[in-house]
Amino acid sequence: MEDVNVIKLPVTEERQPAKKRTRPPKFDPKEEDQERQTNAKRLARLRETDESVKLLEELLFGAEDELVGRLVEREEQTGASLVEDGDDGSCDSDQDPQDQVQTREPVWVDEDDELEEEVDMKHRYRRDLIRGEAESTMTNQRLQERMREQFQKAMGGAPSWADSNVKKKNADEEEDEEDEELLRRTGNLLASSDRLPSGVLRMKKCLHANSSRPSEDRLTTVQFHPSAQVVMTAGLDQSVSLFQVDGKTNPKIQSIHLERFPVHRAQFSRDGDTLIATSLKNKMFYLYDMMEGRVTPVHTVRGLNEARVKEFSVCPEGGALLLTGTNGYLHLLTLKTKEVVRSMKINGDVVGVAFSHDGSKVFASSEDGEVYVWDMRSSRCVNRFTDEGCVKGTSIASSPNGQYLACGSQSGVVNVYAQEACLNSANPKPLKAVMNLLTSATSLTFNHSSEILAIASRAEDEAVRLVHLPSLTVFSNFPVSKRKIVYRTSCLDFSPHGGFFSLANNKGDAPLFRLLHYKDF
Repeated sequence: MEDVNVIKLPVTEERQPAKKRTRPPKFDPKEEDQERQTNAKRLARLRETDESVKLLEELLFGAEDELVGRLVEREEQTGASLVEDGDDGSCDSDQDPQDQVQTREPVWVDEDDELEEEVDMKHRYRRDLIRGEAESTMTNQRLQERMREQFQKAMGGAPSWADSNVKKKNADEEEDEEDEELLRRTGNLLASSDRLPSGVLRMKKCLHANSSRPSEDRLTTVQFHPSAQVVMTAGLDQSVSLFQVDGKTNPKIQSIHLERFPVHRAQFSRDGDTLIATSLKNKMFYLYDMMEGRVTPVHTVRGLNEARVKEFSVCPEGGALLLTGTNGYLHLLTLKTKEVVRSMKINGDVVGVAFSHDGSKVFASSEDGEVYVWDMRSSRCVNRFTDEGCVKGTSIASSPNGQYLACGSQSGVVNVYAQEACLNSANPKPLKAVMNLLTSATSLTFNHSSEILAIASRAEDEAVRLVHLPSLTVFSNFPVSKRKIVYRTSCLDFSPHGGFFSLANNKGDAPLFRLLHYKDF
């Protein structure tokens, strides 16, 4: 096979198309000057920005010494500009330094200095105030006094609003009259007053107080804690429950189940640390220590000859209970020793008791329609009167301020008395006979300010009324609802400062209402 010579040709680059030649731009001196000025402005702005940023960094992150030095230096420069320079540029040492500084106009003027300034009295508006040729000039203070004298002379004496010696008592009386006038003329601003208006009670229906745990049977008790924002419910389902009151969710805090113990009545102690619960047919009762969470049954009470412990009231002084016995007996029990220290007796059965505001007296209402007043210290009956028009008494309540006493009867009439008359008179006359209930008035309670009296009957649905005590009239808007929410009420209570109102009904619910007039719980 013949050899074949391969000839390698040199690789040649692809030829590029020739570029067109462009002429250099013409030199324009005006455009160059504009560009130079623009660059100079940008540079100046950048320098200003750098100085501002640096100053801000010094303020935020320190460099106090350097900053103070700059301020001092700037102050010295400012002060130096105010100094008069000599011919050689230095200060004259023989000259007073105070004379070297230029006078500035004051930023503000003292009123006392202004009063001492002299005023030209020859002006045509001031000529009538001159009392002699010597008064060609007068100080501002003297001029004001002269003008005041002239005004009082023309008015026939100083007006009452300008008299600084008016007693504070008169001013307060005028303010009270203005407030009363405002209440007479204004409807929308009534809630802003400290006084509760009559007619319509501004309220809001809230979620049931025990909505997180409704009772499975009839509720017998609802009560607000005396110091905490807590409400307690108890009933025939053998349980006592505590709820936090916020008006929105009312979360449950705790429930206590008492085996074979349908709760007839439960109540907080005066300090709120202990909860007492009694049943229907038991002589035993329970004490619940809320601080330790301990339930203590009290099986026997020394000195108590009763078949059962059912009704009781907590004494205002604390540490004692007043038990309602049979045959008209009242027994004073101390919680510390669990014994009866003394007993009191009335004619007929006791249907209700109420303490005076200071705890020194107790009012006991009998089934026969009579009210007995006992002195708690001496255990003596100091007064006795018949509830006017009452055939059979059912309930009694005393106002916290010691002004009122309310007595309920089987006919539904609730008589409101002046408590002072009940203490001293053998035949007191009621201030008002509330006749809005058609069945037995079984529950009565006052709010904290003694402005509202709540009355109820457990014999009929929606039989609850709220009485405005200053006017002795019933609020027209409670209860008003398209559907029943109150039902048959067995217990009523107001929160410690009147902000909430609740009741216990036979459906196992505790309806809760927010009283908008009162701002606190």
